[in-house]
Amino acid sequence: MSNGLLEGKCGIVFGALNSDSIAWKAAEAIHSQGGKVLLTNAPIAMRMGELNNLSEVIDAPIIPADATSLDDLNALIDGAMEYFGGKIDFILHSIGMSVNVRKGKHYTELNYDWLQKGWDVSAVSFHKVMQCAWNKDAMNEWGSILGLSYMAAQRTFPDYNDMADNKSYLESIARSFGYHWGVKNNVRVNTISQSPTPTTAGSGVKGFDGFVAYADKMSPLGNATAEDCANYIVTMFSDLTRRVTMQNLYNDGGFSNMGVSNMVMQQFMEGEG
Repeated sequence: MSNGLLEGKCGIVFGALNSDSIAWKAAEAIHSQGGKVLLTNAPIAMRMGELNNLSEVIDAPIIPADATSLDDLNALIDGAMEYFGGKIDFILHSIGMSVNVRKGKHYTELNYDWLQKGWDVSAVSFHKVMQCAWNKDAMNEWGSILGLSYMAAQRTFPDYNDMADNKSYLESIARSFGYHWGVKNNVRVNTISQSPTPTTAGSGVKGFDGFVAYADKMSPLGNATAEDCANYIVTMFSDLTRRVTMQNLYNDGGFSNMGVSNMVMQQFMEGEG
């Protein structure tokens, strides 16, 4: 259902790979609410994915960019401002990658070159994107910048590995840069901590399917879907959330405040007595 929440707004969506991606769902939701989108992803990710299909459906141009490259990001911001004819209203950073997770390196035996690469892609790139936008004065007043996080930034999920550290750093960047953006021109910066979601990136974590099922049984509302997250992103890009900034916002069906649920306890109690 569209009620034009983002009518007249425009911005950049990072990280759409295929129709399972949260960024993909977000771009569709933004478009349905009247917003205009420019899509971007790393060239290698674009070769793996189906971004051209999304581009055609929502009439969104694509500018390839490596989010760790300042040259690429500067060209992206310039290209967006040229395409939209001025400043932009929103940026969605939906990027995450761990080489150590991909290659099965245990957290106690990390390859530090891989660690640095994943940290740069997953977290530092958020700062780089905002710094490029800052230097070019690219954001409209009351704009909104979002990164996607996960609760492993606060609690230990052993197989999430060094991605947990990356997400902690991402959330810290949102708070630190969020202060400066707010003072500069009322731009707000937040992260959304999403339920485990079956995406290409998430599915690379060992035991992921089991954890999705566990989280669903722990959460009184069940896991938030990619579509749920897309809808939350729309509200954060809209004028309805103008005073929300420097926050890590949980979109997880209540999981983050649970100790244990009856459904989970029941599994441990079966067979007792």
